Amino acid sequence: MSKVRVLVAEDDTNIRDGLVDTLVSDGYEVDAARDGGAALALFGKRRYDLVILDIMMPEKSGYDVCREIRAVNQAVPVLMLTAKGEEADKVIGLRLGADDYVSKPFGVRELLARIAALLRRSRLVESGGKAYVGGDDEPFVFGPATVDPKTYRLAAGRRTHELSEREVRLIKLFRDHPDEVLSRDRILNAVWGVDYFGTTRTLDQHIAKLRKKLDPGKGAADTIETIHGVGYRYLGRRRMPL
Repeated sequence: MSKVRVLVAEDDTNIRDGLVDTLVSDGYEVDAARDGGAALALFGKRRYDLVILDIMMPEKSGYDVCREIRAVNQAVPVLMLTAKGEEADKVIGLRLGADDYVSKPFGVRELLARIAALLRRSRLVESGGKAYVGGDDEPFVFGPATVDPKTYRLAAGRRTHELSEREVRLIKLFRDHPDEVLSRDRILNAVWGVDYFGTTRTLDQHIAKLRKKLDPGKGAADTIETIHGVGYRYLGRRRMPL
């Protein structure tokens, strides 16, 4: 899979370099601009999956850059960096077409979480996908187990486990897409929602817990298969209930 490409426009050298280092360390491909004019020049040459704009920049402000980007591209997510407590900056940016904002000084975890959420939301819109609503509540077979959505219980062999609402939605999503590879972004959008600011690690932890409930001995990796670098696949047609 190709890397996600991000354009960062920030006139403060220390902040700009810190943003670039953080994003590159997290697996993104990054181009950086020291002012609004340079940012627009780069945007006109390459395709970006996300744009990060500081508001106060020489030549052209973040507002100007956002306005000109939206004149030619309505889809690319735009994240604005605003001064702490400046609500007016946030409102103006959102009205000009920004998708979200982070106030300075910001934490790395918050920044990365907001970026991940914006990218998931963007991919959902591009694919025409819709959040998963959960289907019916009748009991059904899931791999080696039987799931009862009404009681939030999973019965595997002689053991019965309590399920959370999120686990039920996750199981239903897999049930309704047997043998289909579901990306982590797609699962997070469907089960956690497009505004979820956490990371894919949360999903991986839920899958690990769910596998233990399905089959403590083997971990049920042959029911929910890991597709490295992509996501997961429910092998629904290959397993029979116990």
